[in-house]
Amino acid sequence: MNFLKAEWKNLALFNYEVEAKLLEKYLPAGTEIDIWNNKCYVSLVGFMFKNTKVLGLKVPFHVDFEEVNLRFYVKRFENGEWKRGVVFIKEIVPKKAITFIANTLYQEHYETQKMRHEIHENEERNTFIYQWKNDKEWNTMELQTKNIPIEIEVDSEAGFITEHYFGYTKIDEETTFEYEVTHPRWEQLEVLNHRIDIDFEKNYGSDFRFLQTQKPTSVFLAKGSKITVKNKRKIELIPIQEELYA
Repeated sequence: MNFLKAEWKNLALFNYEVEAKLLEKYLPAGTEIDIWNNKCYVSLVGFMFKNTKVLGLKVPFHVDFEEVNLRFYVKRFENGEWKRGVVFIKEIVPKKAITFIANTLYQEHYETQKMRHEIHENEERNTFIYQWKNDKEWNTMELQTKNIPIEIEVDSEAGFITEHYFGYTKIDEETTFEYEVTHPRWEQLEVLNHRIDIDFEKNYGSDFRFLQTQKPTSVFLAKGSKITVKNKRKIELIPIQEELYA
């Protein structure tokens, strides 16, 4: 059964190379870090939810809204194949009901903040701005792009960042929630300029303080599409008991 249907539009993706060891304590049981070209990434992602339906219903005043999340990339081997997914450090939205549902039903890490966005399009370039307020300070992600969509190649860095179709949530050391996200391959807009003004420590804790002075490895703008989030399932891993020999 589908939990949620929506459109994810105009995804601004700021990608940072980090040490994999940093993410170990956030890693859900049964998954491992997914890397690309020997690089481990976290991504700060801002985008629009559009035409949102939860369990087939549009909730008044909760149909169109912004989201910003910090995430990293994992994979899980099951039934002879690799599933590629994401793990969220935190997801920020402007709607308390969304936060309540996600944190209660999916045990995610949503937080409600005041948010706003601007999208300007003309014949030469597009501008995308996502902002959220934390302790009276506005945080800002801004991109300027060309306005002609281009393909995201399969084995490219942008392909790696955008082609993860599962979400994994760490419940405890032995239990993980898994849910599938379906969408077609996305197109991208070539990024011309970008700006970021974020207090990483205040938003994401001391583990991510260093991102304050680190330049992103890459920045992408994915056009997005309709998406479907399927219901979660629980993955329980039973610890292997070591045999003792006299």
